[in-house]
Amino acid sequence: MKKTMIFLALASISLAVTGPARADGDHADRLDKRGDRIEHRLDERGDRIERRLDRRGDRIEHRLDRAARRAAENGKPGLARYLDRRGDRIDNRLDRRGDRINHRLDRRGDRINHRLDRAGRHAAKAH
Repeated sequence: MKKTMIFLALASISLAVTGPARADGDHADRLDKRGDRIEHRLDERGDRIERRLDRRGDRIEHRLDRAARRAAENGKPGLARYLDRRGDRIDNRLDRRGDRINHRLDRRGDRINHRLDRAGRHAAKAH
């Protein structure tokens, strides 16, 4: 009798702390929605970073192209070719960096979403 009373007291304390039990499908849905939100947020962040680096590369390339045109007008074709190639290299490097960061964040979002989906399916099966 005492053991039963102690168990019931502990169970009621545990329920008061954790709240009522959720339905299995509700828990799986919450985890799925959470994974989708995280994946979307990381995708957007990667896209913003990629766009920012692309714009930065375009600005640098444009500035170096203008300098190359001025050098060509002043009779310095070697400097003009150098500046033009340098602008292209910088722009390409920043484009690749933006693509790499965006891809990495997309993969991270996919992994998190997949992990939470799996946890939701596991929680639904467990009950």
